[in-house]
Amino acid sequence: MWQAEHVQALLQQLGHQVSLLGMTTQGDQILDRALSKVGGKGLFVKELEVALEQGAADLAVHSLKDVPMELPPGFALACVMEREDPRDAWVSGRYGALDDLPQGAVVGTSSLRRMALLRALRPDLKIEALRGNLDTRLRKLDEGQYDGIVLAAAGLKRLGLQERIRATFDPKQMLPAAGQGALGIEVRSHRTDVIAALESLRHTPTWLAVSAERAVSRVMGGSCSMPLAAYATMDGNHLRIDAAWGDPEGVLPLVHAHAEGDVTQTEAAVHLGEQVARQLQHGVQAQTSAAG
Repeated sequence: MWQAEHVQALLQQLGHQVSLLGMTTQGDQILDRALSKVGGKGLFVKELEVALEQGAADLAVHSLKDVPMELPPGFALACVMEREDPRDAWVSGRYGALDDLPQGAVVGTSSLRRMALLRALRPDLKIEALRGNLDTRLRKLDEGQYDGIVLAAAGLKRLGLQERIRATFDPKQMLPAAGQGALGIEVRSHRTDVIAALESLRHTPTWLAVSAERAVSRVMGGSCSMPLAAYATMDGNHLRIDAAWGDPEGVLPLVHAHAEGDVTQTEAAVHLGEQVARQLQHGVQAQTSAAG
């Protein structure tokens, strides 16, 4: 709702009349099982797409990392707004940073990506699943079920909970997920009027960066069942993208890849992302062959 209200306020400043249609998705309702076991991130967008298709809504605001890499026919990602903090945040009542944890401490996260990266950083820790909205996750931490939890910094900041952040992970240490921290706005692809209204909210550097990230995930078949990280940064027209793949079973070591180049168009950003994905695929094949 914060995200929808944020977009509503921006569009109203541009002179548009905007009302909100609040909805609860399956992803919000199923809290007792890992997303990778019940349909993945797409559970957060399906009901909203139905509302678009039926004409009940003109646009849907998503956390971009929840948006599947391939949209259904007739739908389009019309706008990606300027990115919030893309980093992961360390939240704990007792420990100021991951390095402060004693051996065997319990860390909670809902993300297979974070699980793989945490195991690489601290193989001595016990990593346990953590589902629920932010309030639920923080309550479980405060009840002592976990020694610390890892959350997206952007979500905490957007809800005014930044004081709960004890530390933020450097992206080189904990590589973010594709699209993390960015808002994406989905529409029916024939709604040129809505697409035109959203044009001024589009942030080109963020669009190019997340286009590269999502290309990595698309080629890798990225979903909640794959521990995959992809993060791109823009410096002027120069884009650098880093990615990492983790073994879902935690047996094989992390595979890393990166590429960089000058980018001004979406096609070039996507090409760099695909290049990184192919590097990852080769690395994964090499690890698998060595293990076999």
